Amino acid sequence: MADKKGKILLVEDEQMIVDMYKMRFEEEGYDTLVTERGSEALEIAKKEKPDIILLDIILPETDGFSILQAIKADSSIKSIPVLLLTNLGQESDQIKGKDMGAADYFVKSQHTPAQVIQKVKELIK
Repeated sequence: MADKKGKILLVEDEQMIVDMYKMRFEEEGYDTLVTERGSEALEIAKKEKPDIILLDIILPETDGFSILQAIKADSSIKSIPVLLLTNLGQESDQIKGKDMGAADYFVKSQHTPAQVIQKVKELIK
């Protein structure tokens, strides 16, 4: 485990996206935890203390904004950077996410996995 670069929590419900990012992050040397449920995301974040959380906004059960709000309200995990990775491209959503404490906001269709990985590296140095 000494060669691992860090731990990532990916909160995403699209299996193709999960598979792609999990493979890419593990190739880069990151431990990658995955869930599609907001309630599980909070439990995993509290238990595992990942170095960064990649969070989709449109999820089953609850939306990513609610999860982000819960993360930032919990003193034990609020310092973990959250990168919103979503299909919602409206500027109002991007502003809302950043105002709520997201470290950055990436629209899936506008960013390659390489760009996302680069941003993750910057955020968890």
